[in-house]
Amino acid sequence: MTNTAPQPRPKITGEDRLPGDLTREQMIARILRVDHAGEYGAKRIYEGQLAVLGQKAAGGAIKQMAAAEKRHLETFDRMLIERQVRPTALSPFWHVAGFALGATSAFMGERAAMACTVAVEEVIEEHYAKQAAQLGDDEADLRRTIEEFGAEEAEHKETGLAHHATQAPAYEPMTALVKKGTRLAIWLSERI
Repeated sequence: MTNTAPQPRPKITGEDRLPGDLTREQMIARILRVDHAGEYGAKRIYEGQLAVLGQKAAGGAIKQMAAAEKRHLETFDRMLIERQVRPTALSPFWHVAGFALGATSAFMGERAAMACTVAVEEVIEEHYAKQAAQLGDDEADLRRTIEEFGAEEAEHKETGLAHHATQAPAYEPMTALVKKGTRLAIWLSERI
């Protein structure tokens, strides 16, 4: 007996869009732009933390996370070129703001630096999951990249927690503020 059940139709990115929604091309450009900006900002946060705490901070964990963010950024650098998508016009601002956030959290101590990591990576993990759900089978490679990077961001969050982030001074208000700032950075980088 053969299985004659119809095969599911592949999901196409943007096929469920409504009038006024972004086109498929606009959606992909927005995804690439904001992810590039986010990885650039994350790289700068870790550079700020390492400038204050040193390369052996948190047992070298910050250096390892910085290396992952650098690899993510290189991937999105390449994708922007391949797809002819412009980066966000806010890159100079993220250059300064990312480093400042990293350095400021590090001046408060290793646990505060890790609390910053937990807050940022939690928002990014959610952001990547939302993006992956938007992408259809026609964008399977991009979806896999986003899912892979999202899993690595989740690992960074867990690393922060393992390094006692929750014991940082003013953990709750600090992480709430960093999360709000990260969500605002996402919104702005998608659009500008």
